[in-house]
Amino acid sequence: MKKIILVLSLIACAILPAQTTPESTDNQVYVKANAVFLPIGMLNAAAEFQVGEKTTLQPEIFISPWKSFLGKYAQIYMLGFDVRHYFSEAFKHFYVGANITAARYKMQKYNYWSDGPFQYEPDAPIYVTSELYQDGYTFFLGAVAGYQWQISDKWNIDAFLGGGTAQSFYKGFHKVLGVRYDTDPDREYNRSGELVPYRGGLMISYKIR
Repeated sequence: MKKIILVLSLIACAILPAQTTPESTDNQVYVKANAVFLPIGMLNAAAEFQVGEKTTLQPEIFISPWKSFLGKYAQIYMLGFDVRHYFSEAFKHFYVGANITAARYKMQKYNYWSDGPFQYEPDAPIYVTSELYQDGYTFFLGAVAGYQWQISDKWNIDAFLGGGTAQSFYKGFHKVLGVRYDTDPDREYNRSGELVPYRGGLMISYKIR
């Protein structure tokens, strides 16, 4: 965790002081949506603002409203921010950046999809794993890398992938019984930390300024 924070801090320190936008240059703004998620009813949208010759800021949302998706809980709401550095000029070609994101969710983690037995503690009830889900919060801190193609004066395609550390606080419940499977007298929330890829896709971008 300390190494990741150090790397992201060094990236930010290297990018921000060096970037200035000439007064004669109009800062561009693109709005965008992720073409990967729209067909399955999930919204990943963003606006990317130019703040320097090679630097942009991007607030981004991700909304998955599904109480059931392929039989799994998949309600996820995310809000994040990128600082991006382009190697040629803003909105063109390769870039790297830093990201921070917060998420609120009610979902089944991928390792709870099986129908095998699950027992939280030796003296706890035995449940079917696929009948359990998690309800909580996650905070992400990571890096993003991508490439933007300019296909016309107004339209871009932005392919990107991001990942980093995920720090989660959640409660575990049984779908049918409505009881917690993770009862612990010493704490209200479960906590977990892991390195994960947590964003990516293909954004279709439209220039509004």
